Amino acid sequence: MRDRCLIIAEAGVNHNGDINLALELCNEAKKSGADVIKFQTWKTESLITRNVKQAEYQKNNTGKEESQFDMLKRLELSYEEYKIIKKHCDEIGIVFASTADEPESLDFLVDLGIPFIKSGSGDIGNVSFLKYMGTKRLPVILSTGMSTLADVDISINALKEGGATDITVLHCTTNYPCPYEDVNLKAMLTLQDAFHLPVGYSDHTIGRDVAVAAVALGARIIEKHFTLDRNMEGPDHAASTEPSDFKQLVKGIRVVEASLGTGLKKLTVAETRISQVITKRIVAKKAIKPGDYFSDKNICVKRNNVGERACEWERVMGRVAAHTYSIDEGIVL
Repeated sequence: MRDRCLIIAEAGVNHNGDINLALELCNEAKKSGADVIKFQTWKTESLITRNVKQAEYQKNNTGKEESQFDMLKRLELSYEEYKIIKKHCDEIGIVFASTADEPESLDFLVDLGIPFIKSGSGDIGNVSFLKYMGTKRLPVILSTGMSTLADVDISINALKEGGATDITVLHCTTNYPCPYEDVNLKAMLTLQDAFHLPVGYSDHTIGRDVAVAAVALGARIIEKHFTLDRNMEGPDHAASTEPSDFKQLVKGIRVVEASLGTGLKKLTVAETRISQVITKRIVAKKAIKPGDYFSDKNICVKRNNVGERACEWERVMGRVAAHTYSIDEGIVL
């Protein structure tokens, strides 16, 4: 998708169905340094049947006894409201994106100008929809919560059959919040090895450490839920990150990213300068006359800014001095 890690502030449904909160989330995500603010777009009647119960975490976080249908209907924003949000994002300079949960919303978002398609974990194995995503010929970010490696394989193949050529796979554990012992961050590397595609991490843990660790392991995309206040009413706020912490997350990711380097082991410019006075070199242990043989009797190793490096000891031993050396003078062949 890009050279540096793409950081997505996952607003999701943390607008609570209020466009003004949605716009404020965009503002705060921009201030926090996120590259993207991402929502979720759906028509409730096309997404879910009326009697599906809430997930346990949803019930715990909302404190409401209601169906998922009723909950999602309360949180649904209209297409017209998303047009306003997209325009606002363009004006403040943050990328707008959203997960489409059914084909009609995908069509709408593509027409609106999303830069990539985000497939949520709930659509793993949804072959017909994934193929349809592929026909849009946009980059696809595939979340893989609640799945096995075989499920991911089916999903990637469906995207490719539809025509997708740019796919990033996000490791994810679907639990809000996710306990650290359930993260299984090494599975991100398993996905990379299995499918030879760029990988990333969709984080549902509390805090910043796991997401930063994912970048150190090679994540090209980090997605983390974002809220104005973790104490707000709603299913995802409790597992989300507030603006001040998200800003620190971005800072931590950029520090790790900068520190990873190229992987080529060589001296930096600063090390080259410092090595001139720190590196140990071969020097005269005592006065040496021309014609003397170098041995451990007359040479030794000390820090010095002149002389053969200590690693040349075997090459120097037994050679004949070409000129006079005073004590501590560097030996140069």
